[in-house]
Amino acid sequence: MTILTLSHLTKRYGTRTVLDDVSLTISAGERVALLGHNGAGKSTMMKLILGLIHADGGAVDIAGHAPGSSVARSLTAYLPENAAFHPALTAREQIRHYLRLRGQPASKADALLEKVGLADAARRRIGTYSKGMRQRVGLAQALIGAPRLMILDEPTSGLDPVSRREFYALLDELAAQGTAILLSSHALSELEARTDRIVILSGGKMVAEGPLAQLRGEADLPLTVHILPAEGQGAVLAAAFPEAEPQGNALFLHCAPSDKLALLERIAANRHLVADFDLQPASLDDLYSHISRRAA
Repeated sequence: MTILTLSHLTKRYGTRTVLDDVSLTISAGERVALLGHNGAGKSTMMKLILGLIHADGGAVDIAGHAPGSSVARSLTAYLPENAAFHPALTAREQIRHYLRLRGQPASKADALLEKVGLADAARRRIGTYSKGMRQRVGLAQALIGAPRLMILDEPTSGLDPVSRREFYALLDELAAQGTAILLSSHALSELEARTDRIVILSGGKMVAEGPLAQLRGEADLPLTVHILPAEGQGAVLAAAFPEAEPQGNALFLHCAPSDKLALLERIAANRHLVADFDLQPASLDDLYSHISRRAA
């Protein structure tokens, strides 16, 4: 089931076009990463989806409802990069307040705070919280009402590595329950195994869209190969791979995706010289840089 549909979405500020004819659909349970440099149009897209601003062309549809309508608001949750709350309130008081605003029982506050790892700090004033803890309060607020669509803008900002893993595990759980997720982040390494599709904006245009494997195939970027020689075999191994560069005790080389099998056969043929090897495809950072440069 399609939850979010953007159809030829366009937004201008005076003579400047900040979002240019963007079309996108997100289905229930999909996790879509929205990437782009500062000024690419990501925040504008999110504001249009949330109904905070109006488009100059095209349309937004949230499960059959217009953005900003009462039904669309009830279906949508939003977490900004810098969540701000009253510092004198406790997390429990703040979430109970938001629950009442959404017409939900205030008694659900403790369960929501426990879900985001704030059960032990629920009765502390938010003014004493770290940025990462405030971000967790924001996530608890976003979970109110079991939203069908979650819009997340740099949601892991301020979170430590353990909290980041817990956050993405929670997103996986929500997606498994059918929540559609649109996530913007500059922490690209986090997204490689945590999203189903990548959308890249550049200059207001959508310049790439699809699963990571598809985008890698289209970009045809070289793979990185490290080969560790067996003890005492460094010189012989270097002679067997003259195109490789020494890097410490290992050999380092690039390989076109189409040549991967041939390289593996060469490594297998010299296995008596090899202690170990590692073959890595282009990272999402590499892919994003390549697509952005191409678009520019």
